[in-house]
Amino acid sequence: MKSDEIEETRAFWNRVADDWDTQVGDEGDSNRFLNSDPVLWEFAGEVKDLTVLDAGCGTGYLSRKLHERGAKVIGTDFSRRMIQVAQSKAPSMDFRIDSCNELKTVADSSIDMIISNYVLMDTPDLEGTMKAFSRVLKPGGIAIVIFSHPCFPQGRATSFGNEENIDYHWTFPYFQQEKCIDPAWGHFTSEFIWFHRPLSDYWKAFKTAGFDVTDFEEPRITEKRYRLAENKRQLRNSRTRPYSVAFKLRKIKKSS
Repeated sequence: MKSDEIEETRAFWNRVADDWDTQVGDEGDSNRFLNSDPVLWEFAGEVKDLTVLDAGCGTGYLSRKLHERGAKVIGTDFSRRMIQVAQSKAPSMDFRIDSCNELKTVADSSIDMIISNYVLMDTPDLEGTMKAFSRVLKPGGIAIVIFSHPCFPQGRATSFGNEENIDYHWTFPYFQQEKCIDPAWGHFTSEFIWFHRPLSDYWKAFKTAGFDVTDFEEPRITEKRYRLAENKRQLRNSRTRPYSVAFKLRKIKKSS
């Protein structure tokens, strides 16, 4: 079943790749720019001269940011159209069509750091993806994974009263793994496919694949960045809504 779901999900991202590029642009969408990217860069630290895998790179905005900071970047995505757009924006960079749950084009123990930015909730094969991440990382290597908060799905949120009061509506048990199809939003015309798992399932997948969790955050805008919000609504949402979770993982070194 997972292979069928992977192909269905790949076809979806091929359809929406150009819309996605409009959504994230060169700086990331507002959630990334205001909330999660600062956490990502704090977790990553100095990346100069590191070999960094941008796993699920999409149209490459983060790959380009990493390259600007001096990293040796490999960007992979299973969507051919995503990679075509990424290559058109940065022809000299190393972009590859490759699925996160396989990483066939990436050698064992060849990567210093993996960054997977809003990808894990979109893969049908979480366990296979984490095993692939562990395989390609050097012992002691770092993986930074940021994904939509599984406890608070924003596509199922309803605000009321002063709009700081929010209800999240579940149509299935939270602890049940579920393939979800959400309505199109913004300028997108296609329904969105994603895969719900409880937070504990992510944690178990990390541990099973041989990772230690070294840091964790629920990104939100910091006071010194309030001025970057475009309007009061964007600021309010960035202050009050738990859009995502961020984990910093370290591949456990096997004792000799």
